[in-house]
Amino acid sequence: MTVAVEYYLLLSAAVFCTGLFGVLTRENALMFLISVELMLNAANINLVAFSHYYGNITGQVFSLLTMALAAAEVAIGLGIILVLYRNFDDIDVRKATTMRW
Repeated sequence: MTVAVEYYLLLSAAVFCTGLFGVLTRENALMFLISVELMLNAANINLVAFSHYYGNITGQVFSLLTMALAAAEVAIGLGIILVLYRNFDDIDVRKATTMRW
C-alpha cells in the first residue's frame, strides 16, 4: 500500500503553517527555534516524498543536508539565547531592543 504524494504535501503544509504561526506569534526565543525546526521538517517531508515519488535519492540527500543545517541552527540559536538570557535576564525577544551591553 502506497500513500499518495498529495497527503505528504498536505502534512508538510500543515507542519509548515504550524511553524510559521509559531514564528509570527511567539515572543520566547526557544519557541522561535522550535518553530523554525518545524518549518525545516516540513521541507524535509517534501524532499523525501518527492524523492520516493520519482524514485530518485537526491531528495533524501538534500534532506540530510537540511538536517545538518538544522543542527547547526540549533547550536548557534542556543548560544544566542544564552547570551540573551545573560544580558536581559529573560528570553523574551521584545526586551532585546538594543545591541548595547
